[in-house]
Amino acid sequence: MAFTYTNSKGNKYYLHSRQTTLKNGTKQTIYFFAKEEKDGVQNSVPAGYEVAESKNGLPVLKKR
Repeated sequence: MAFTYTNSKGNKYYLHSRQTTLKNGTKQTIYFFAKEEKDGVQNSVPAGYEVAESKNGLPVLKKR
């Protein structure tokens, strides 16, 4: 089951992750929220992170 977050405005967001390659060739995992379930949907928040809400209501991941 996908991890969902409902913000203060009542909108539901799904947590996703994607592997990306940086210019120097190293691989990094990026996390993002989307309104629809797509490829890469996550079941839980990664260890060491927590969900916070920006000023305009968008969910973001922050390190603890």
